[in-house]
Amino acid sequence: MKKLLSVLTFLPLVLLMGCDDADVASRNLSKAADNFEVYRRVVFYNGITGEYILSVQGRCSVQAGARSVAFVCKDDEGRYVKHMLGLSDNVTYFSEQLGAQDVSVYQYRVTFKPDAIIPDINIRSQLIQDDSNY
Repeated sequence: MKKLLSVLTFLPLVLLMGCDDADVASRNLSKAADNFEVYRRVVFYNGITGEYILSVQGRCSVQAGARSVAFVCKDDEGRYVKHMLGLSDNVTYFSEQLGAQDVSVYQYRVTFKPDAIIPDINIRSQLIQDDSNY
């Protein structure tokens, strides 16, 4: 048991030793963006026509899939909007960070949200009423 604990303690240290400053900063910037702290511009571009299809600016988190991109943005009133766009051979996107963000290159950022532990439960029920008895 002691051997297992020492391996579990030592393994993360070995994995972190191979990280350079850019990797840590990149992960921390992504974490900040996922917490809506980074101001970005996301632009979808048609490579054939040279036109912008969609442009969104704000505090946005971007999740890219193989053939689509989804992004969630927080507005000035604390509300959220989700947009999705499919990618094709001629449609691509870029996400531009519009301002510098102060992140650590020495420590990974961890976000703990105790409110997320307790779920917000919605109950949906369909009641069947038979009007013939009335």
